[in-house]
Amino acid sequence: MALASSQSLPSLQSLARISLFAALVGVLGLLPKIDLPVGVPITAQTLGVMLAGCLLGPARAFLALLLFLGAVALGLPLLTGGRGGLGVFMAPSAGFLLGFPVGAAVTGLAMRKLPGPVLARAAVASALGGIGAVYLCGVPVLAATAQLNWHGALIASSMFLPGDLVKCVLSAFLVQTVLRGLPEWQPHGG
Repeated sequence: MALASSQSLPSLQSLARISLFAALVGVLGLLPKIDLPVGVPITAQTLGVMLAGCLLGPARAFLALLLFLGAVALGLPLLTGGRGGLGVFMAPSAGFLLGFPVGAAVTGLAMRKLPGPVLARAAVASALGGIGAVYLCGVPVLAATAQLNWHGALIASSMFLPGDLVKCVLSAFLVQTVLRGLPEWQPHGG
């Protein structure tokens, strides 16, 4: 009997961590947004994407952000400004939202594969996934929905880079702190 319960413990722990990070991204939505003229607000929620990837690994981070987007689609007001529902997936920011799970997975994969100290790995991984992958999903949708050409959409998106780079640095320091204080948190297997 003890064997069965110890085998279910890792999956319960994984579910708890996935749920925790989905909730964290929602909590980051409580911070005020900064609206830009292109229809895509600056929010703190991509910090949650970066942290999930670095601390959960690619698979669990993907699932955490998928859970978050599912809750948003059901109408929970988890996006910055209290937004939620299917309508947010028709807005100019929809591609960025859909890029959250991809960005979290890329961040997790990069964190796992990159060499070096945790701080540097987390910063680079956060940039690759939380900026690179999210923008790769977001810019084409922004171009289409805001009726911009690719160049215009890239220029419009570049307004977010300074803030996103700050989030990468913040993510790196938070990840280093968590892994130093909780070494058992190392994202194995997911």
